[in-house]
Amino acid sequence: MYGNAADCPHRVRRYPSDLTDVEWAGVRDLLPVPGWLEGRGGQPEGYCHRQMIDAIRYLVAGGITWRAMPADFPAWDRVYAFWRRWRDKSLINEWHDRLRDRVRCVEGRDPEPTRTTSRCGDIIRTRSSHTR
Repeated sequence: MYGNAADCPHRVRRYPSDLTDVEWAGVRDLLPVPGWLEGRGGQPEGYCHRQMIDAIRYLVAGGITWRAMPADFPAWDRVYAFWRRWRDKSLINEWHDRLRDRVRCVEGRDPEPTRTTSRCGDIIRTRSSHTR
């Protein structure tokens, strides 16, 4: 993997929200490629991506505040900075889209949804409307 992104590939699961090894294997390759590997500058990350994702999952699952992050995760401000950077650069959306595409392919479905609806049920977009 990239830089420090996989320094702790065999992290001991401590919390129900932690990724299992099977989950990690499924999402690891879908993580966005760091800019420094693509010649866009920057440095290798200072923390393992699995630890950061586990920390964010813990926060979401437990409904805790950033400052209440357990001490066995990276410091709360580093986890928050990681999450904020991913949010600001739309990497969370990119990762979500990659995960969705993989799930749809595993299910034998086209990676691209064929229809999107609004809350009131009106069809906003269909694949056939784009091809005409």
